[in-house]
Amino acid sequence: MHDILVLYYSRYGATAEMAHLIARGIAEVPGMQARIRTVTPISPISEATAPAVPETGAPYVTLDDLRECVGLALGSPTRFGNMAAPMKYFWDTTSEIWLHGHLINKPAALFTSTASLHGGQETTLLSMMLPLLHHGMIVMGIPFSESELFTTTTGGTPYGVSHLAGSDGKLPLSKEEKNLCRFLGKRLAEVAKKLIAA
Repeated sequence: MHDILVLYYSRYGATAEMAHLIARGIAEVPGMQARIRTVTPISPISEATAPAVPETGAPYVTLDDLRECVGLALGSPTRFGNMAAPMKYFWDTTSEIWLHGHLINKPAALFTSTASLHGGQETTLLSMMLPLLHHGMIVMGIPFSESELFTTTTGGTPYGVSHLAGSDGKLPLSKEEKNLCRFLGKRLAEVAKKLIAA
């Protein structure tokens, strides 16, 4: 079995739910499985430390997870049109991976959740692409052959999956958003499998 790393940060649960739906799509491809991980929260107080193992949810990501994966699905809620600080902080610690080229030619896909429909879904996805491009990854989105991109009134973009969570963060994922999550996970796993075979 080959691992696709599904790496996310989630504060209120929507991005975590998307991660699990993407993992289901990955599992639909024979020989592929999802390795779900999260990043440690950060604090403006420099003395604050997170426990070595989260009390709930996915384990914290390590650099070995990046070395060992054959593909990556990366997700973060939107923070002013950008990825959340804990996710950015993690990528700022990956110089060793970059120096050795461990992510070169591995496929990657992106997902995000926002409070408002025009709250920076696409710019957040674009912001998450930047470190992946520096690492030499092959960034992929969702083709318009997926009809949900034309019918969704919530989230969903050609740059990756998005979710409209509402101002209180409590809107459930729509049917289209769920379908696009599973589609993106399956597409990512299929592409990774073809690259391994080549």
